[in-house]
Amino acid sequence: MTIHLALQPLLSLLAGILILIRPKLLSYIVAIYLIIVGVLGIFPQLWF
Repeated sequence: MTIHLALQPLLSLLAGILILIRPKLLSYIVAIYLIIVGVLGIFPQLWF
């Protein structure tokens, strides 16, 4: 049996939970997410 998990929904869920617990983390979570998505968009070979 194989389980395939997508990274983006898991990150979104984790970010949502962290924001509910500590609302001040919102700007940091968004900034880190945007940096990661931007780097993976510029250098897609880092993903694989």
